[in-house]
Amino acid sequence: MDELGKEGPAARQILELALPQRSALPVLVDQELIRSEAQKCGLVPLIVTSTKPDFYKQWPLIPAAGRAGMPALVMNTGQHFDSLLGHGLDEFGIRKRLAIDLQIRGDLSEKTSEVVLKLKLVAAYLSGEFPDKVFLPIVHGDTHAAGIVPLGWMFATNQKAAQNEAGLRAMSPSFRNVKDQRRFISDQLDARKWAINRTEPFPEQYDTFIGGAACHHHFAPTGLNRENLEREGYLARNIPVVGNSIVEALREKMKRGPSVSVFSDMPALEKGEWVRVDVHRRENMLGDRFRAIVSGVKRLVDAGENVVFIEMNANRFAIEQEGLGPEIERLKERKNFLYTPLWREYGQVVEFLTSGRCSAILTDSGSMQEELNELRRGPACITCRFSTDRPESVFEGRSNILAPPISGEYLGGFVRLALGGRTAGGRRRLYGKDPSDRIMRFLKRRKGEFPFEWAHERAGVKYAKLSQGRRFFL
Repeated sequence: MDELGKEGPAARQILELALPQRSALPVLVDQELIRSEAQKCGLVPLIVTSTKPDFYKQWPLIPAAGRAGMPALVMNTGQHFDSLLGHGLDEFGIRKRLAIDLQIRGDLSEKTSEVVLKLKLVAAYLSGEFPDKVFLPIVHGDTHAAGIVPLGWMFATNQKAAQNEAGLRAMSPSFRNVKDQRRFISDQLDARKWAINRTEPFPEQYDTFIGGAACHHHFAPTGLNRENLEREGYLARNIPVVGNSIVEALREKMKRGPSVSVFSDMPALEKGEWVRVDVHRRENMLGDRFRAIVSGVKRLVDAGENVVFIEMNANRFAIEQEGLGPEIERLKERKNFLYTPLWREYGQVVEFLTSGRCSAILTDSGSMQEELNELRRGPACITCRFSTDRPESVFEGRSNILAPPISGEYLGGFVRLALGGRTAGGRRRLYGKDPSDRIMRFLKRRKGEFPFEWAHERAGVKYAKLSQGRRFFL
């Protein structure tokens, strides 16, 4: 008993939570490549790639850097490392400029912590070997790397990064007339009936938002993206509207084609017209939502539509989780249903989109919404989501429409309605020409600018003591 005659506090039991023992792979650094490129300029772009779409959307920056007389190095997170997901490194010749491979593995939490720690190693190496150079990571869009690399880089260096395809903010149309599908489509074409809704996609909306906060330059695809960023307080002088580099990758593959034709791999696609189903977003893998998508696909098949369903890691897991394997197996017995693994080459996707054999895409991909806007006579783009971070493709480009997976009956009917109007025309291309050249020319003009500023610098106040001492405090 204590001096007050009362019992002291009971002894607390403390539970120890041990971290799992997982040895991270080392960072791979091509020293000679970095040295040869870094000598070209005091500002050295580090083009960051992480997932399959990054490989073709970031690739155009490499030749654009050469045309601008700028260095170009690639820093790959390595999270898409196998021969299927990582094929873009070879398909677009990116491996030749691969200077840093972070070799990231694991789930979202493991990837996040590993990126931050490994960037500290990379920053220490680069500042030690090249103290007179400024290395500028350029991330892309809304991948997890777009969120974490700028954060890790800023914490390690007190310098900010740059974001290609910046300002992606999801919006939703009014759902007041959602039950009347024709009126709902009409409502979607009215920009005044849309509002910001950043709940989805997850974690992409989070990643693009936090990534932008640690970026000095924001390369916006459209004026709408720039408006989003200015509303959030970013300086207009750092937000050039450059277009979207997807148009350059698309044109490249339309010109050169794939190494192996998609029709050689899947001859069935040569007969008739097909609806390509490409869904993988985490929110669409939720129980009832995913069941509505599979039910909608079945209704399309039952109605006589040819459907090619693309298997991805996410939807394969959802099929198992929801016990839908038997349903998919029964669909596979139908002549107008084709279930395929993820197509290895981006060139095969472009070949199919431009072949006349694809009537529509039922997708939750952001990139596909952009690609089908560029293809004026391409398939109908039907986005299987409740919101989209490319709303301009609906109300301005008139090349896309949202079909929320409310139920199988709703989704199937919506797709058939959209298919009926796919030849209506009126598309307007939104994503510009030569966006990568615009990015590199912008960086060349601003190469003497340090990629970070304090509030007093923005206000135009200069402190002599600060300018003579260390700029940052790590």
